[in-house]
Parts: sequence; structure tokens; C-alpha cells
Amino acid sequence: MEVRIGVQNVAREVLVDTDLSTDEVEKAVTEALASGGPLTLADSRGQRVVVPGTAIGYVDIAGETKGRVGFGG
Repeated sequence: MEVRIGVQNVAREVLVDTDLSTDEVEKAVTEALASGGPLTLADSRGQRVVVPGTAIGYVDIAGETKGRVGFGG
């Protein structure tokens, strides 16, 4: 699943491709925003991304993608 994080005062967004579920990501974001602590997410390769909770501008959580079959869009 793809998670895009907008950080305040930063032109580029942070993109994380994670194996976490939508609910797990939402819980981590909610906790970071409530506590002001860091948002830590692990990507699908095992690397970690840490964003200060006080600097989060927005979080876009893409739905879990299903395997596509066939041609075209």
C-alpha cells in the first residue's frame, strides 16, 4: 500500500510503500498527531521512515491494491 505524507514547509511529499494495513497506518498517524511524537512507518523493504508528528501536513493512505489482469487501464 502506498502512503503519501505531506510535511509542513517541505516542497516534496514523503512516499512510503508499506505492507501495513490501512487500519495500522491510520492508527500510527492518529497516535503521532495526538501525542506530537514521531510517525514511524516501515516500508516493504524493511527501511523505516520517521516524520515528526508536529510537522505532518497531511497523510494520503491509498487503498490496498489488488492484482490486475488484462490489458489497458
